Formats: sequence, structure tokens, C-alpha cells
Amino acid sequence: MDPQSKANNRNVIFLVIVAALGYFVDIYDLVLFSVVRVQSLTEIGVSADNMRTDGFLIINSQMFGLLLGGIIWGILGDKLGRIKVLFGSILLYSLANIANGFVTSVNSYAIIRFIAGIGLAGELGAGITLVAETMDKEKRGYGTMIVGAIGLLGAAVAATVASKYTWQTSYFVGGGMGLVLLLLRVGTFESGMFKHAAKTEVSKGNIFMLFNDRKRFLKYLYCILIGIPLWFVVGILVTLAPEFGKALGAAEPLKAGTGIMFTYFGIAIGDVVTGLLSQVLKSRRKTVFIFHLLSVISVIVYLTSFGLNSSSFIWICLFMGFSVGYWATFVTIASEQFGTNIRATVTTTAPNFVRGALIPITFIFEFFAQKYGLIPAGYIVMILLTLIALFGLSQLKESFNKDLNYLEE
Repeated sequence: MDPQSKANNRNVIFLVIVAALGYFVDIYDLVLFSVVRVQSLTEIGVSADNMRTDGFLIINSQMFGLLLGGIIWGILGDKLGRIKVLFGSILLYSLANIANGFVTSVNSYAIIRFIAGIGLAGELGAGITLVAETMDKEKRGYGTMIVGAIGLLGAAVAATVASKYTWQTSYFVGGGMGLVLLLLRVGTFESGMFKHAAKTEVSKGNIFMLFNDRKRFLKYLYCILIGIPLWFVVGILVTLAPEFGKALGAAEPLKAGTGIMFTYFGIAIGDVVTGLLSQVLKSRRKTVFIFHLLSVISVIVYLTSFGLNSSSFIWICLFMGFSVGYWATFVTIASEQFGTNIRATVTTTAPNFVRGALIPITFIFEFFAQKYGLIPAGYIVMILLTLIALFGLSQLKESFNKDLNYLEE
């Protein structure tokens, strides 16, 4: 291998590592509220009766921030470049998380999580887009797999830090890690495909291009639909572990922090397996289909585990996490469906619209929970979301090994 090729390989490896570490900090901050929900809300004066409703207000504020931020950073990623988004987003959510350690009311908590959500929205999409556009098409699945696997371990670190320190310190740690990573990003390079697209007259980062063409809009919608069951599992089934534990007659109180940690361990393992399986099958669609079915089985196991204890809860969370470990593959599919001039817009908005879908999902879940109870509501919503996801998946074309060097007119 000539010196230039070796240098290029080193640059690509560095880029993948930086993107993975960025996603690591992103996930740490993204799930931290779920981990410290009970402790932090109790200390700012929220009663046990309002724990769930106030918790939903705050998590929905964060998710709304992700929705808005996904649009902002996606457009900027296609107009100004992927690297600028990686710098801007991490600075915003790092400062927001430091500020989060000083909140004293539900309203201030919700406002700060909204701001943090805007910042968090830019990390994954820009990172995956950069990796997908930089690596060889035969190997890019490995790159996005590494980003997803390392990144998702941030949830485990969030749970570990929260178990040893106060909730305020946990937020400070997240903000501090982000600022340190900001320095490591100096020296990263921009995507060659973006540089080429920047020289053309074609419209860039025009989000309306996703809506002014029926075929393109439906393709974008299907990309979003295939990811929504994951956030129901994490955002409701695991986050509300204390409540589900009571409904299942658990032998001891279930801790959401423990559930989040082991769920994300499972997701990280699942991301590796889905990445490898998609390379073996040479199909991302078949891989995601298999894991959608597996996720339904895992949720059935969870909702039928009456009298479970902490040990069985951990194993179930690992299983559920593994079965929804198609997150990086889902984002890669979205990235591969569209041209360079709107690729960052799609890759950044799609996962954040999935995250933001937790807002209507919580209302739907609450409706069924009040009408039928927590466990029946869990069944109903999971089956409904999975059917929607499988329909979306069936409408997308296979994108494995697709050449990404093209523009949307």
C-alpha cells in the first residue's frame, strides 16, 4: 500500500473514531434524564403522584427539541458541511447539560432539556453521513456499525455515573465530556462528496424537496417509520420500569437506570450483529425485518414476566435491547436512500423524527393505559408500531452497496 493510501486509511479510521465518540456522548446525554428521572424530580419537589406526568412533560420537551434540531442541523449539514454541524451541535448540548445541573423546577428542567434536545439532534445524522460518504461502499456498513456500537455504550456510562454521583454531577460530566470531544474534532476533514456537491448549482439542504415530490416524500416517510418501535421500547417500556414492575407484581422495585443501562448494552451488541448480518446477507432490509420480529418476541417476554426479580429484569432488558439493535442500520438505510445534496437533511431529521415520535406515542400509550391498564397498552402499542414499521420497510428498495455519489434534482 502506498503512503497516500495509508494516510487516507488513517484519516478514515480517525473520522470513524471521532464520530463514534461523538455518538457516545450524544447517547449519554440523551438517556440521562430517563436514568435520573425519579431522583432528580423528587429533589426538585415533584410528588410521587405527578412523577409520570411531569416526567412525560420533560422527556417530550427534549424530544420536541430533537425534532426542531433535526431540521436545523440537517439543513445546515447540506448547506455548510457535515463538520460544521458536528462542532456546533456538540457545543450547544454540552453547555445545555452543564446548565441542566442547576435546574430547580419542572419548567426550567423542561426548557433546558428542550435546548439540549436541539443540540443532540445534530450528532448522529452528521456523523453517519460523513462516515457513509467517506468509506468505500462495500465497507461503509462496518463504519456505521462501529459508530452505533461504541456510541450506544454511552447509556451504560450514564447509568454508571448516575449510580455513583448526584444527578447534578451526572449532567456536569456529560457536558464536560462534550467539551473535551470538541477539542478532539480539530483536524477532522470534510466529505469529498459534499465538497463536489458544493461546487454545483443544485439546491442543497432544501427540506421542501422531501415534500414537493410524492415518490421522494413517501420514501422519506418509510425511512422514518421503520425506526419507531425502538423508541417505544426505550422511552416507555424501560423508562417506566418502576411502574411496569408494580403491574407485573415484581418481587422487588425495578430501577429504570438499571434497565436503561442493560437495554443499551443489548442495543450495542445488536448494532454489531445487525451490521455484520447485513454484510453477510448483503441486505439491510432483510436484517431489519428479522430484528423487528425479534423485538415483538422480546416485548412479549417482558410483559408476561409476572413476579420477575432484578436479575430476570436485567436479562429481559438485554434481550429487548438486542432485538431493537438496528438503530445504526436504520440510520444507514435512510442515508443511502437520498442524494448528496439532501443526504444530511434526511440522515439527521429521520432519526430525530423517530425520537420525536415518542411524543404522540406517549399520548397513545397513556390513552390505552388509562382504558385497559399498563400491560395491555404495552401489547397494543408495540404491535401497532411494529406493523407500521414493517409496512415502511416493505416499501423501501435495498440500498446495500449503493453508490452514493449522486444528486437529487
